[in-house]
Amino acid sequence: MNLLRLHTIALLLTLCVPASGRAQRPDTLRIADVVAEARRANPMLQAARYQADAAGERGSQAGALPDPMLSLGLRNRPLDGFGTDQMMTMNWIGLSQRFPWPGNQGFGAERQEHFARAAELDADEMEAALVARVKEAYFHLAFMDRALDIMASTRELLRDFLEVTSARYAVGAGLQQDILQAQVAIAQMTADITVVEQNRVAMAARLNSLLGRPATEPIGSLELPDPAGTVPAVDSLMTVAASNRPAIRAARERASAAEAGYRAAQRGAYPDFTVALGYGQRPQYEDLATIEVGISLPLWSGSKQKPKIREMQALQSSEEVREIDLHNETFARLSELRAAAERARDLSELYRTSIIPQAQAAVESALSAYRVGEVDYMTLLSNQTTVNRFDTERVRLAAEYQTSIAGIEALTGVETGIQ
Repeated sequence: MNLLRLHTIALLLTLCVPASGRAQRPDTLRIADVVAEARRANPMLQAARYQADAAGERGSQAGALPDPMLSLGLRNRPLDGFGTDQMMTMNWIGLSQRFPWPGNQGFGAERQEHFARAAELDADEMEAALVARVKEAYFHLAFMDRALDIMASTRELLRDFLEVTSARYAVGAGLQQDILQAQVAIAQMTADITVVEQNRVAMAARLNSLLGRPATEPIGSLELPDPAGTVPAVDSLMTVAASNRPAIRAARERASAAEAGYRAAQRGAYPDFTVALGYGQRPQYEDLATIEVGISLPLWSGSKQKPKIREMQALQSSEEVREIDLHNETFARLSELRAAAERARDLSELYRTSIIPQAQAAVESALSAYRVGEVDYMTLLSNQTTVNRFDTERVRLAAEYQTSIAGIEALTGVETGIQ
């Protein structure tokens, strides 16, 4: 009986090593490499860049003159013989060119240039959002890996506890209820591990899709730094976002494009000019030349030009209001993310410096009490499981912190450098 008791105490001393002190998987896939790969290979980001390239080609089109018209013809030929001996019969060649009212083309080109810059900034915004999504998936996977390590350690504790309980029951010093509780706890932990493992497969597939990889591409161990540093105040973050966030800058470009469209619409009632040159060859008479100047007449301005002015004015107001709404939404989101980052950092530090050490002290106290028979095995194991649960929460908070920082970087348009 004394031999069994010594064996039990030695085993429990081994079991009470904190899960956080166990060896973890080495970090093999760096976050910087993952972000670089996403920027290089993500299909949707590539599509956005191509769309921006396409939009950049529209400015010169809007500023170009309409194509000239070349005309060839046989004029004033008699129907009875198609001869060339009549005075007005000639072989005709003409060239005409339409010229918009001075300045109208410039407004059209300016509008398209603003749209092109907005398209480039939209691609930049998509890139920033992609990086945030990649980091979110990456750190979620890193949390899952560390949670699985902690859960596996806890399951080993439960299995060792089952062996000890079975040995005590075999010599009449333990209860069958302890054996049944240990078996249920092992089965429950195995089920929890299975759920997390399947969730990891799904999250790995999501990360692979963001990287432009096949969904089944294996993903190894990942980084998960502990929270550190100070997050700037919301007002400071918003000042940076107002100047750098691509979506806000794109909204300004669209407002400028709408303004150029409005000014162009105001000049839409001004006439266009057409200049035409012609040359008529008369085989039996002197050749003729023609010069013509045409001007468009805005007779239907009430149903065409004036509604166009109102349309562009409404679009300009719409884009200006959208920019204001985007400012407000950015400020609100930055406030949420900063609060989440601060909360995760502070709680993580509290777990590391206070809660987990106290829980570990509780385990040591329970072990001392067990040596003199004042507590049962389940109490001792419950205390150790609590340490593991706190360790899991600390890791989750680290992932939440890194995800919040990634969201702040996406909204401000700059790398904060905060770990």
